[in-house]
Amino acid sequence: MRVKHRRPFLLLLIALASAPACGPAGAVDVVDLGAREAQAAMAAGTLSSRALTQAYLDRIARIDDAGPMLNAVIEISADAIAQADALDAERAAGRVRGPLHGIPVLLKDNIDVAGLVNSAGSLAMAAHRPAADAFVVAKLRAAGAVILGKTNLSEWANFRSTRSTSGWSSRGGQTKNPYALDRNPCGSSAGTGAAIAASLGAIGVGTETDGSIICPAAVNGLVGLKPTVGLVSRTGIIPISISQDTAGPMGRTVADVALLLNAMAAVDDADPAGPASTGHRPADYTASLVSGALAGKRVGVLRQAMGFHPGVDDVMAKAIDAVRKAGAAVVDVQLATYNDWNDPEFEVLLYEFKDGLNAYLAKSRAPVASLEALMAWNTEHAGQAMPFFGQEIFARAQAKGPLTDAAYLKARDEARRLAGTDGLLAALDQLTLDAVIAPSMSPAWLTDPVLGDHFVGAGYGVAAVAGTPSLTVPAGEIAGLPVGVTWMGRAWSEADLIGYAYAFEQATHARRTPMFTKARNTP
Repeated sequence: MRVKHRRPFLLLLIALASAPACGPAGAVDVVDLGAREAQAAMAAGTLSSRALTQAYLDRIARIDDAGPMLNAVIEISADAIAQADALDAERAAGRVRGPLHGIPVLLKDNIDVAGLVNSAGSLAMAAHRPAADAFVVAKLRAAGAVILGKTNLSEWANFRSTRSTSGWSSRGGQTKNPYALDRNPCGSSAGTGAAIAASLGAIGVGTETDGSIICPAAVNGLVGLKPTVGLVSRTGIIPISISQDTAGPMGRTVADVALLLNAMAAVDDADPAGPASTGHRPADYTASLVSGALAGKRVGVLRQAMGFHPGVDDVMAKAIDAVRKAGAAVVDVQLATYNDWNDPEFEVLLYEFKDGLNAYLAKSRAPVASLEALMAWNTEHAGQAMPFFGQEIFARAQAKGPLTDAAYLKARDEARRLAGTDGLLAALDQLTLDAVIAPSMSPAWLTDPVLGDHFVGAGYGVAAVAGTPSLTVPAGEIAGLPVGVTWMGRAWSEADLIGYAYAFEQATHARRTPMFTKARNTP
C-alpha cells in the first residue's frame, strides 16, 4: 500500500538472447537477462535451471548481502537448488511445464510460502511459517517456477504509521534503491522492486493496495502490473483491503511481466473477488506483445496528476510525443471527481484492515492472534519494532467496528463510485478512450527515517481505488533516477495495457541498468 490469437509456446524458444546466457568459463551473466531469453537458453541446452539459480544466489551474496548491500532479499529458500535440480530432471525426461519452467522468482514477504517465514516485515511475525503455499504460489510452482526466496517490504505494507519510511521493516531493515543507494526504493513492494532491478532474480511478485507495485516499479526502473482486483488470488496473502488488494508481476521488461501474469492469473473460488474474473483471462498474455499495438488507439492524458515536478512533466511530454508517433490519438482528460475518493478510501482501508488481518492471523495460527495483540507486542518491544515511527494507523483501525457498520458501507460505495463509475470509467467511456496515462511517480527521494517519506506526486491512485488495472513502464530519468508512465484501463483490460506498454517500451527503450551510485540531487 502507498496511500498518500494464442502464441504457441514454441515461438518463445525460436531464438536465444543476443547476449549469451553463459559467459567465460561457463559463468552465467544474469544482469538484465530476461526470463524469456533464459527459457530459450534452457531449451537449447546452453543453460540449466541449477546454473541460473546458483547465479542469482551468488549475485544476492555479492550485491545484496555485500558490496552495495541493497538489503532487498529477506530470506532464501533453502531448497532453491533442489527445486532447480528437480526441474532440470523433468526437462531431461521430456517434460517442460511451460515458459516459467526453471525460472527463479522472488516473492514479497507478505505471501505465504510453505517452509518460509511470512512476516509482513514485522519482528512480531518472525517465527510465522505458514503450513501451506498461497494460491498464487501453488500456481507458480505448477508452472515450473523456482521459488528463490522472499523480499523485504515496508513493514505491514506501509499501513502502520503516517510517518513510515518505505522499504524499512523491523525484521528486514532498510532496503536501498540500486540507482542511488541513499535514495528510497518506495513501497511497499520495495524489496521486489530493488531486487529485480538489480537482477537478483529473473522476475518478482509484489502486492498492491494503492501504489505498492506501481511506485517501487517506477522508481526502480521496472515494469510493474497491478491487475484488476480478482484476476490474481489473494488467498494466503497478508491483507490490507479486500476491496483493493492484489498481487502482481514486476519485471525488467513488459514481456517478462506478461509471462509471469500467465502463471499468476487464475480463478480462485475462495477469493470473494475471484469468480468475477471467470472468462476474462486470455489464453496467453504474451500474444499482446505487438510493437504496433498503439496504432489507431485513443489515449487520454490525466494532466491533473502532473505539475508536481518540472522534470516529471518533461518526461511526460516526451512520453506523450512517443505515444503519438506510435500512431495513437492523444486526448486530455479531466476527472470531475479527482482525488475526492481519498477520504472514503482511507476509511474503507481502516475497517477492512482490522477485519482482514484478524481473520488471517487466526486462520494461519500466527504468533500474534489479532491486531490488538500485535499492537501490544509492538508496544512491549518498542525499541526494536518502533525505533523511527509509531502505529497510529493501527490504533485508528483497531477503533473501527465490523464491516456491517453504515459508515463503512457508505465509504466503500463512495470510494468505488468516485474513482470508478464517476471517475476513470466515466472518462474512458465519455471520450471513447482505450487507456489513460499519467506519471507514475516522482523520482526516488532521499531515505529519511526521521521525517519519513517525501511523497510529492503520483498518478496511479484512481485505478487502485477503482479496482481496475494499471501498468507502469520506464519512460525516462531525472539526474539518473528512473521515472515511469502508468497506463490505466477498464476492468480486465490487462492484455490491452500490456500491448500498449510494449509498443511504448519498444519505441522508447527508456530503461537503464542501475549502477549502485550514491545519491544524485534532482534539479
